[in-house]
Amino acid sequence: MRLLPSVTPPLRYFLLPIGGSILQASSSLILVSRRRYRLNRVTAEMEENQDKLMNEAKRPVNSRLCRVSGWMTEIMEIQAENPTFYVLFIPGNPGVVSFYKEFLESLYEFLDGNASVIAIGQISHTSKDWESGRLFSFQEQIDHKIDFIRQELESVKVPIILVGHSIGSYISLEILRKYSEKVVYCIGLYPFLTLNQQSTKQSLIGKLAASSVLSATASFLIASLRLLPMSAARLLVSNSIGASWSDTAVQATCTHLRQYHTMRNVLFMAKSEFRELAAEPDWDFMRENQSKLAFLFGIDDHWGPLQLFEEISKQAPGTSLAIEREGHMHGFCCTVAGSAWVAQHVATLIKNRFSQLQ
Repeated sequence: MRLLPSVTPPLRYFLLPIGGSILQASSSLILVSRRRYRLNRVTAEMEENQDKLMNEAKRPVNSRLCRVSGWMTEIMEIQAENPTFYVLFIPGNPGVVSFYKEFLESLYEFLDGNASVIAIGQISHTSKDWESGRLFSFQEQIDHKIDFIRQELESVKVPIILVGHSIGSYISLEILRKYSEKVVYCIGLYPFLTLNQQSTKQSLIGKLAASSVLSATASFLIASLRLLPMSAARLLVSNSIGASWSDTAVQATCTHLRQYHTMRNVLFMAKSEFRELAAEPDWDFMRENQSKLAFLFGIDDHWGPLQLFEEISKQAPGTSLAIEREGHMHGFCCTVAGSAWVAQHVATLIKNRFSQLQ
C-alpha cells in the first residue's frame, strides 16, 4: 500500500545504454523536476486564487431582531443590491434560523447574488425569552409568517419564492394560499405535510407533546443543561447527537435549545401540528397550484416518507418532485455538505423556474 506519493524518477532514466552519457540522464531528470515544480506551483496558485474568489463571493448572513405583530422575531438575511426576486425561507420545528446559516449563504451564492434571501424564525424559538413564557400554537406561527410578508414584503415589486423545511413546507403552502399572485414558486424540503401513521417516532413525539406534564418535564430536563458552561455543553453535543454536525449547528443547539421557553414552544407547536396534520393534504389546492410546487424528499425520512412522494405524484402530477440520494437526511442544515447540496438543488429549481417564466 502506498502511503506517500511516488517521487522515484521513471525507470527508463536508469536504463540508458552503457555508452550513453550519465550527465545527459541527470540533465533530463533536472529538466523534468523543474517542469513538475512549475506545474505544481501554477496549480497551487490557481487553487489559491479560486479559493480567494469563492471567499470573496460568499457573503455572510446578517442577523437582526424585529417585531412582527408585536412578537420579537429572529431574522437572518442577505440583501442583494438589485434583486430580481426574494427568497423567503421558513424553518421547521425547532424553528431556530441560525441552524440554517450555511444553507442561506450557499443559496445566495448559487443564485449568483440575484436574489435577496430572508429567513424568519418561529416565535419564541429564541435564545432569549422575549415573550415571558407564552406558548404559541401552530396556527399562530402560520399567521406570524403571513404578517411578516404584509409588514416587510408586500410593497416589494419583484416576485417572492417560498422555501420551507419540514413543517415549514406546510406553512409555505398556507402562505401561497394567501398570496397566490405574489408568490411564483413554493419549494418544500423534506416536507412534513401529513402524519405518518406508520412512524413509531412520530407516535412517541405526539404523545410527549400532547401531555403538558411530560412536555414541561422534558423541557425542564433539557434546560437544566444550562448549568453547564458553554464549552462543556458544546463538547457534550459534539460527542452525542451532533457528532457529525457543523460548528454552526452545535452552537445553535447550545444557545437556543437549552432554553426552557424554547423547548416548551417546540413541543406546544408540535402538539397543534399533529392535530392539524391528522387530515390529508388539501389535494384540490395542490392540484390548482401544481405548476408552482416542488418538493425534495429523503430516502429514509419518517417526516416526509416516500409514500407521500408517491401520493403527490398521483394527486398533483404536475408538481416537481425529487429524491435526495446523497445521504444528507432530514436535518440537512446540521452539516456543511448537506447545506451546500440542498442549496444547490434549490438554486437549480429556481433558475429553471425563471427560465420557464421568461
